[in-house]
Amino acid sequence: MTSTIGRVLRDRNAGLYLGATVVSGFGSSALWLASGIWVKELTGSDGLAALCQFALWAPTLVGPLLGTLADRTRRRPLLVAANLALGALLLSLFTVDIAGRLWILFAVLVVYGACGVVTDAAEAALVAVAVDKRVLGDFNGLRMSANEGMKLVAPLAGAGLFAAYGGARVALLDAVTFVLAAGMYGLLRVRENVPAPDRTPLRARTAQGARHLWGHERLRPLVLAGGLTMLGSGMSGATVFAIVEGLGRAPSYTGVLYVAQGAGSVAVGVASGALMRGLGARRFGGAGIALTAVALVLNTLPYDALVLLGSFVNGVGLPCVLIAGLTAVQRETPDALVGRVAATANTVMFAPTAVGIAAGAVLVENVDYRLLLPLLAGARLLTAVPLLRPRTRATARLPSA
Repeated sequence: MTSTIGRVLRDRNAGLYLGATVVSGFGSSALWLASGIWVKELTGSDGLAALCQFALWAPTLVGPLLGTLADRTRRRPLLVAANLALGALLLSLFTVDIAGRLWILFAVLVVYGACGVVTDAAEAALVAVAVDKRVLGDFNGLRMSANEGMKLVAPLAGAGLFAAYGGARVALLDAVTFVLAAGMYGLLRVRENVPAPDRTPLRARTAQGARHLWGHERLRPLVLAGGLTMLGSGMSGATVFAIVEGLGRAPSYTGVLYVAQGAGSVAVGVASGALMRGLGARRFGGAGIALTAVALVLNTLPYDALVLLGSFVNGVGLPCVLIAGLTAVQRETPDALVGRVAATANTVMFAPTAVGIAAGAVLVENVDYRLLLPLLAGARLLTAVPLLRPRTRATARLPSA
């Protein structure tokens, strides 16, 4: 495993990609927390502060449509332009100093989220041609580790910077990280053909990605399992304060649980390539989902050590099917379709999180979490079973990472 990771890191393109992920991920995670604090400080409203997250997530609902844009042009120039544009756009937040101008912040967050959908699709497509396919699983795992690592440190840095200098300085930090990321994307060495002119209506081009995903016997099970897992993750995530209360801890203890979960995600990201080679993508994803079921049961127990272990195990298991799904999309999709297929897959896998959070918020008020979490664990196991059971001869094996 170590030699394979070393090979990924020695690859110039992979190193630049990971560098861009680290710097832009740091800025994004810092702004993610600071935006809510900013709204809360100016309005005193918890509901408006929560809308910051909705503004960032909302564009994923039209992910297939936005992903089509990534297939209409060369991906490297698109990534450079999008990052520079976001860097410039964030400077508009210097004008947000009263509650009446918060509409500017929300508008920026919506555009921010939409650009994120497009750039995620473009990255997935460009990685498929810029990085050796034999190490795609390792690369996607390391990218996950980099993202999760930034989530451990950047929100605290963003909150500290906000407390000292205000939200505009956090926006400036994020803008600088986007400019740095644009420079790294510009240094990539990759040959891209200009997409052939296509007069097919936009709606039809978008549907092509969805048809490829739904009709592919190896992609569909992984992506659907990922969506079901994230739906359940949103529901179980809504119980975190109830879990902390059950331990007799203050609400701030949730931060400790999130750190434990993040540490688990960093760990599995580093090991994901080797695990996929050993287990295959389907079993890797299924094993991860099964681990999250174990984690949910651990979180019902009234012991700090076991709940912390459950958070760590959940962090290990949750990314597995997501990494397996993205790697499969990159391997199994023609270059001309990768952008829209990746965006469609991301919508299927991540959009259910918002629905799960809303459902979980209702359920946790009416059902004891010690009953709810085992039920969700059972649902996770049902999701994992189709990926873990032996495949028929008619089903070709998904290439290992």
